[in-house]
Amino acid sequence: MEHTKLSRADASEAVTGLGWRYVLGEFRTELVTGSLPLAADVAGRAAALPDVEGHLRMDLRTDRLLLSLQTASMAWVTTRDAELARQLTALAEEFRLTTQPGDHSGRTVQVLEIGIDTLDIPKIRPFWKAVLGYVDESEDWNGLIDPLGQGPAVWFQQMDAPRPQRNRIHFDISVPHDEAPRRIEATLAAGGKLLSDAEAPAFWVLADAEGNEACITTWQGRD
Repeated sequence: MEHTKLSRADASEAVTGLGWRYVLGEFRTELVTGSLPLAADVAGRAAALPDVEGHLRMDLRTDRLLLSLQTASMAWVTTRDAELARQLTALAEEFRLTTQPGDHSGRTVQVLEIGIDTLDIPKIRPFWKAVLGYVDESEDWNGLIDPLGQGPAVWFQQMDAPRPQRNRIHFDISVPHDEAPRRIEATLAAGGKLLSDAEAPAFWVLADAEGNEACITTWQGRD
């Protein structure tokens, strides 16, 4: 079945009245269920909808279900995603639930991205791909994405002059203890530098070619 890409304005208009929001190429909403079993029941019914594969992603939490829609083959929202949003809203109503872009806390659905300023994108990009365990973003963009859809996307912004200040943030990547050696090896092979292993196996401090830091951390060495 052919699906038509929606403009940003059309995408937003298509779902706003349904309690969804268009955010960075996706439709997003949440269902506050109050319990994990109910969230799982709704998720099961949602997964059984026709032609949902390749469009719907779900994040099951203790008291809610987070839903996002995008036509994966196009990395964009289409008419099919808008139709699925309507079907999922109707499904929620069967459970006496409401699709909504946030809850009583005021926190709305969102998509987090991390931007890294750099003088040489090709020089540091392999480091971040390796240290995060990410893959290339689709199309011809320079971004990196989590293949499991759990972490935020990372993209690189070209700078025309260096910053003299020390970096004021770094990233901690917590991995299973038996994954740490492989991740560190891949990061070093991608141009990274080991700054310190003094606290290993709790964490290793690594840096890219421009000194941006990331720590590979595990549960070990913390008791």
